[in-house]
Amino acid sequence: MLNSIADFINRHQLLLSNKLYLVALSGGADSVALLLVLKELGYNIEAVHCNFLLRGEESYYDEHFCESLCLREKVKFHHVHFDTKTYAKLHKVSIEMAARELRYRYFEQLRKDIGAVGICVAHHLDDQVETVLMNIIRGTGLKGLTGMSPRNGYVIRPFLETSKYEIMHWLSQRKQSYVTDSSNLVDNVVRNKIRLNVIPLLKDINPCVTDNISKMVRRMVEVERIVSSVVVPFKEINIDELLKEPSPSYTLYLSLKDYGFNSTQIDQIAFSLDKGLTGKIWYTDTHQLLFNRRRVIVEPLSKDRKPIILPETGNYVFNSDTTFKLELITNLNSYQIERLKNIANLDADKVSFPLIIRQVHEGDRFSPFGMKGSKLLSDYMTDLKMSLFEKRRQLVVEDAKGTIIWVVNKRPSELCKISNRTNKILRIEVMS
Repeated sequence: MLNSIADFINRHQLLLSNKLYLVALSGGADSVALLLVLKELGYNIEAVHCNFLLRGEESYYDEHFCESLCLREKVKFHHVHFDTKTYAKLHKVSIEMAARELRYRYFEQLRKDIGAVGICVAHHLDDQVETVLMNIIRGTGLKGLTGMSPRNGYVIRPFLETSKYEIMHWLSQRKQSYVTDSSNLVDNVVRNKIRLNVIPLLKDINPCVTDNISKMVRRMVEVERIVSSVVVPFKEINIDELLKEPSPSYTLYLSLKDYGFNSTQIDQIAFSLDKGLTGKIWYTDTHQLLFNRRRVIVEPLSKDRKPIILPETGNYVFNSDTTFKLELITNLNSYQIERLKNIANLDADKVSFPLIIRQVHEGDRFSPFGMKGSKLLSDYMTDLKMSLFEKRRQLVVEDAKGTIIWVVNKRPSELCKISNRTNKILRIEVMS
């Protein structure tokens, strides 16, 4: 078993001999074996134990066992107590989810504190099979069939191709004791029901079911790599091109899942592809998706950018990406007017300070350069075929009289244009 685990670690480049790692130690057979195996393989490790205070004296017995084991093995021992029930109640989550959140949050903080480069957990082959079955029951795509990965960020799983039987046999040979979590023996949660009821039934049908599902997982990992290399997340795509894909809906799923869109939303988006729904928007916590003139556009959720006041010429930072530079040009004989979209040259005598830079408001009117009269800014942007997202982001510069003197990066106002009678020029440049 040691050779097999060492090979798995090397194959997936999970651990380095000159780095420090945390081992999550519950006291159960799997975590005890993980601690001893990694120590025997020569890795630099420290142990961490979480007492969730859920099983009375049994919880304290497990903690004492882990501490004694680490003392015997000369492994540094870290431990923490959590009021898991109170946390679950306050955050309105299950006990299982509360324990998971508390555990991994503490692991990560401790990892940083001690300078460890990873957190080793004892998920093994049987856990992998349970995870895949849980994913299937809940409804999953290709990714769910790949199960747990050997590495997920800082979380490392050296036992992922080692079976529970191998672990138990190895501990038995060493005459190594461990503790048993009594809550794992009751089929009151989904994973326990699968472990205690479903898998024994499947093994009765086919004794090789665990190995067969494991082989399937390895194949699905390779398939997922191939598919992911072909389909990448997009920010904008032509609907007609998307509809030519062998599976537009699954292409959408693979492209949008990293933006937080769930399967129900993606099904709705796929169903709407050929409906001509310009202006239809879907949201996640981080992104928004828009149908706009036979295109699908995805952007991060726009954050309202507060207006800024410009009392005089100078440089002004609007946000982390945008700076405005205002100059007063008085020597007109030597000044060459630039014809660039990011620069506005205005008759300074027709502009009243202070200026305001802000986003477009509903009902804004504007007198575009070269045009008599005014028009709704919304109509002007529609004429430019701007998407709803682009319209929302559009900035304008407004003077003290409430006149929009520049639609930024688009067009200055006719009311402030330079003429033969211009004495000085207000030059506004936006730098991104």
